[in-house]
Amino acid sequence: MELGLVAVLGVAVIVTVAAFSKRLGIAAPLILVVVGLGLSYTPGVPDVSIPHEWILMGVLPPLLYAAAVNVPVVDFRRNIGAISSLSVLLVLFSAFGTGVLLYLLLPDLSFAAAVALGAVVSPPDAVAATSIGKRLGLPPRLVAVLEGEGLVNDATALVLLRSAVAASAGGLASIWAGIGDFGYAVVVAVLVGLLVGAATVYLRAKLQDPVLDTAISFVVPFLAFIPAEEAGASGVLAVVVAGLYTGHRSASEFTAQVRINDGINWRTIQFLLENGVFLLMGLELRHLVENIDADLLSVGDAVLIGLATTVLLILLRFVWVTPLIYVLRAKIRYQDRRTKRFRLGLDRIKARGLKDARQLRRHRRAELLYRRRRADVEQLNREGLGWRGGMVISWSGMRGVVTLAAAQSLPEQTPYHQQLVLIAFTVAVTTLLLQGGTLPWLIRILGVRGRDATSDQRELAKLLDELSGAGLSVLEAPEECLGAGGEVDPDVVERVRQSTFLRSELAWERVRALGASEDPTPQLQYRALRRAVVEAERDQLLLARREGRYPSRTLSEAQRLLDLEESRLRPRLGER
Repeated sequence: MELGLVAVLGVAVIVTVAAFSKRLGIAAPLILVVVGLGLSYTPGVPDVSIPHEWILMGVLPPLLYAAAVNVPVVDFRRNIGAISSLSVLLVLFSAFGTGVLLYLLLPDLSFAAAVALGAVVSPPDAVAATSIGKRLGLPPRLVAVLEGEGLVNDATALVLLRSAVAASAGGLASIWAGIGDFGYAVVVAVLVGLLVGAATVYLRAKLQDPVLDTAISFVVPFLAFIPAEEAGASGVLAVVVAGLYTGHRSASEFTAQVRINDGINWRTIQFLLENGVFLLMGLELRHLVENIDADLLSVGDAVLIGLATTVLLILLRFVWVTPLIYVLRAKIRYQDRRTKRFRLGLDRIKARGLKDARQLRRHRRAELLYRRRRADVEQLNREGLGWRGGMVISWSGMRGVVTLAAAQSLPEQTPYHQQLVLIAFTVAVTTLLLQGGTLPWLIRILGVRGRDATSDQRELAKLLDELSGAGLSVLEAPEECLGAGGEVDPDVVERVRQSTFLRSELAWERVRALGASEDPTPQLQYRALRRAVVEAERDQLLLARREGRYPSRTLSEAQRLLDLEESRLRPRLGER
């Protein structure tokens, strides 16, 4: 009863804070940390201490999956260099850098244990950064890089944490054993994630019951996480891979209604889990402080070490990101030159002639690859990361969910165990309040401008024109869409044509709602033809996505429009 009451009150606080945060212009996670801290000192509120297993196994998998299914694979692929650098190399760099600091400041702590805590505090949580960035209209590429970093860096940190803990206990004989363990964890996790993603997408595509489909959707994160962990790999990375695969395949494998349901369900889950963890962060702080053994290391000293660690983490991130921006800009120029050479090679092959069907197919695949490379270069040039973007990325180093859970997973026999947890909490709270609280100000001072609404609308209009052209082509032979259904009413064909241009069937919906049509044949013909048009438009949308000729946000908006129309046109009970 008490647990249920706490859960209800927690949801009420989260919803209230989220509603007011929009008016205050402050990200909800920042307010929830302060609210939780205040509630923990309220008379009558019990001490809160959540087992770290609940976070690592019960909260983290669905939270990461919810984020992964909404990350466009095309954006992830285009920014794989920046994401890999920040989520793997920077995490390792930060972990060992802070490990050295902690090893020097805490004499009873082994270097392996110090690196373990460094792994705990190294991965930034992108939740607060991306929520602030989206609200303030950061450029889409900046948001994509931060989202991608937040998805992958947790896996890097947790695998490094496991290896460091094993090394501190004498479980790893050498640095090479640690590297081998790291590589094994990554490879197996990717394979498990792909297998689970492919199997569940195939199964869900065969189901017609939305309730059963939703039930399977809810267990996908755990289907990926548990086997990977049991195999000694990274369950977090397996969840991310499964989520990316599912999100990518949903456009071609799932119905419009399934995609709409998934979007609502996982946005709700993500909202409750991520904000709930930040509320718990504030609630747990009091219990943690009161259980510190001051004779070993006082609370004040632990907090000071946490502040020093925070400063070092911020400096290390700036040191890493500054040259990374210049490397990424040079890489774009290199990709541009490679793409031009690729175009010249294709032209030479075409000039020599394509002798058989096999060569023709290979040339078509090469042309598709060229168009995708060309689109990548154009998009990256249009949304280049300058020094202003580098400043925003450098300052977006807030810690959160993984830092809190991983800190509490440190072995109890580790020297300074409670103090190490407090140090990690200090880093998380300080970065959230300091960097998260000042990030909007920094964005405004730097004059970082987000996407251009006019340009986005123009891109969407161009894409919809392209989709409409593909859809209208099926009306050249409407009999093929209807099958053996008698003569096609030309008025119906014209209505389909007009609604394709207007994206609206408002007049027809009013007629149907009033029941004015006695003969249902024109209505059924209209819906069958309109569904065929939408299917052709969807095929063209998938082709445009493969070629990468439009920004992912434009493709997502076009897919949303098609999903809404397809869900409205699906047969009702008793219709075929």
